Amino acid sequence: MDLNALTLLVEILDAGNLSKAAQRLKMSRANVSYRLNQLERSIGQQLVRRTTRRIEPTEIGLKLYEHGRRIRNELLAAQESVTTLGQDLQGRVRLSVPSGYGQMVMSDWLLAFKRLHPGIVLDVVFENRVEDLMRDEVDIAIRVMSEPPQNLVARDMGAVRYVACASPAFAAAHGMPASLGALAAA
Repeated sequence: MDLNALTLLVEILDAGNLSKAAQRLKMSRANVSYRLNQLERSIGQQLVRRTTRRIEPTEIGLKLYEHGRRIRNELLAAQESVTTLGQDLQGRVRLSVPSGYGQMVMSDWLLAFKRLHPGIVLDVVFENRVEDLMRDEVDIAIRVMSEPPQNLVARDMGAVRYVACASPAFAAAHGMPASLGALAAA
């Protein structure tokens, strides 16, 4: 079966009659009718019932139409994906990152990403909340936590090392505590 003939059948049934199909296909009505007859002869079945004003699919015509429509849609999707392949990414991404981690660690990554993808608008929010990322319309959230909330999809991005720090003045006045108890007593 010829793919062009199958596409013709889809166009004819979508249009509802041969004249409209001919206009859409930029062909003469006689040519559309001829090609439909050729398809019916090659299959050996009548595919449409013709009246003076409209056409209706037969049972086999409807089955072919359904398959043809899916094939046409898949071909259009394939063509679209090839057409857009290699084009720059575009759009807005709302990103929520922890304030300290985001400013100290991620700022260089975000700048590098922006240089690579100038069509992406990064809307970065520096915050530590987890409450309602959906309500806040956050696309991506980076959080430091041991267990993510059950209602979110989470990916482990690596370990974070925690370090207790003290100012030079505190260390001079109290020494460097070796345990949490010593820190609490200071």
